[in-house]
Amino acid sequence: MSSGCADLCPLSGVTLVVRTAGGPGPLNLRERALPSNYLTRQAVRWASFPPVFDPHMRRPDDDVPAFYFAVRRGEVLVVAGQNGFELPRVEPDVPVEGRHILGSIGDEWLYGIDVPEGTDEPDDHLWVPLRQLYGKVPDPMWTIAGRAEQIVSWDRTHRYCGRCGTATESMEAERARRCPACGQLAYPRLSPAVIMLVTRGDHDEEALLAWGRQFPGRFYSTLAGFVEAGESLEQCVAREVREEVGIAVRDITYFGSQPWPFPNSLMLGFTARYDGGEVVIQEEEIVEACWFRWDELPKNVPMGGMSIAGWLIEDWVRRQAAR
Repeated sequence: MSSGCADLCPLSGVTLVVRTAGGPGPLNLRERALPSNYLTRQAVRWASFPPVFDPHMRRPDDDVPAFYFAVRRGEVLVVAGQNGFELPRVEPDVPVEGRHILGSIGDEWLYGIDVPEGTDEPDDHLWVPLRQLYGKVPDPMWTIAGRAEQIVSWDRTHRYCGRCGTATESMEAERARRCPACGQLAYPRLSPAVIMLVTRGDHDEEALLAWGRQFPGRFYSTLAGFVEAGESLEQCVAREVREEVGIAVRDITYFGSQPWPFPNSLMLGFTARYDGGEVVIQEEEIVEACWFRWDELPKNVPMGGMSIAGWLIEDWVRRQAAR
């Protein structure tokens, strides 16, 4: 391990609790064939999520119970109650620039509401940045709030055709905007990015973590980068690792994925094994990159939490602690 990797905080007595959407308890995975390395916080959250949330654009037949995800430039409007934050069950009294059906949970419909920038919150409501809302509402609701933010932002920024400049129209049958003049279709934008945990050793005893320049403090995490046109995900993993830290990797294996609404990424997680070379950092993007054992991790490292980076590291720690 590099001598520059100081401020270590050894872990002891690590206990990882598997939780379903309803709280602690067993997770039934019989209907899903998942690879062994996929049994992580990501799998726990999402294995039970698709049967609960039905994404669609269908209009309800009658007035039905609903949740309203009002968004304002990356902020979500919540009800501030005695028991914490809740998503509004009645459409908030705010100006509306657009309304989108996100889907449903059982017989309850979910709406994304486009609210103009600068709009004040109604009484007993608060605007909360989406990132800060994590952990203050149930995980599935936070994910749907991210979906609302992405759909509203896409709709807001595609009001005119990028080819000919004509005002576009919403499509009824699919999530798209169409130009009536030239027929150009615009779908919600997604920017795929790979994120990977690189390990070395006969039993993956060490993991490579990097301190990126985008983080103001001494914060170590996994490597990541956007997919370029014409390359596969595996090629992107190998290229990003080579560019950022100068080493080669092998055994590139898919781990899981996560929608990441900051602003419109789809994070595709991988693990990979060291295959040669010395760590030489890309100084424009990285301050430092070091190899760490699971019980000698830095103080500021994601572990579980809201991002797939934390899920990758948590899964590796779980497997190492079990050895």
